[in-house]
Amino acid sequence: MPVIREKSQLMSASEIDRTLVRLAHEIVEKSPEVDKLAFIGVRRRGVPLARRLAQKVEQIENRTVPVGILDINLYRDDLSTVSEKPVVSSTDIPFSVTGIDVILVDDVLYTGRTTRASLDALFDQGRPRRIQLCVLIDRGHRELPVEARFVGKYVETTDNEIIEVKLEEIDGQEKVLLVEKVDPA
Repeated sequence: MPVIREKSQLMSASEIDRTLVRLAHEIVEKSPEVDKLAFIGVRRRGVPLARRLAQKVEQIENRTVPVGILDINLYRDDLSTVSEKPVVSSTDIPFSVTGIDVILVDDVLYTGRTTRASLDALFDQGRPRRIQLCVLIDRGHRELPVEARFVGKYVETTDNEIIEVKLEEIDGQEKVLLVEKVDPA
């Protein structure tokens, strides 16, 4: 069984915050109607990122931006390989997504399969006017034709490497790490 070894720290807490400030400004610039904008975080780490982005946009625009939570576990195409009994948390989108601009937020964009599942789950909630993807890290290796409109940082990785995003709200620490799988032998 492979062991995980830390290779490097890609982002500190202050770098994550600065990146979110930049992303919030980009989102405002590219959103002609901020009053028809909402953030939806992909459960787990996309949720605190979506909340933070919404707060930053609110500071820029003096306007409250709704935030929702999307659980994609039942929409995954690898559900049978993940677990016999997947843990299903709840989707919590306390507003109608129909006709609005949704910023779908996740921590890492890799193969594109999580994004595909997110789109399926989101369309079960209604028909947004537009959906744009925002990720903290884009690590490449796409298997599906998925591209993020807003990217915090591009990091080239090998298939043996993993990006670990640690957020205070979930992990009790704040950083982004590049780790690799190593054979213990």
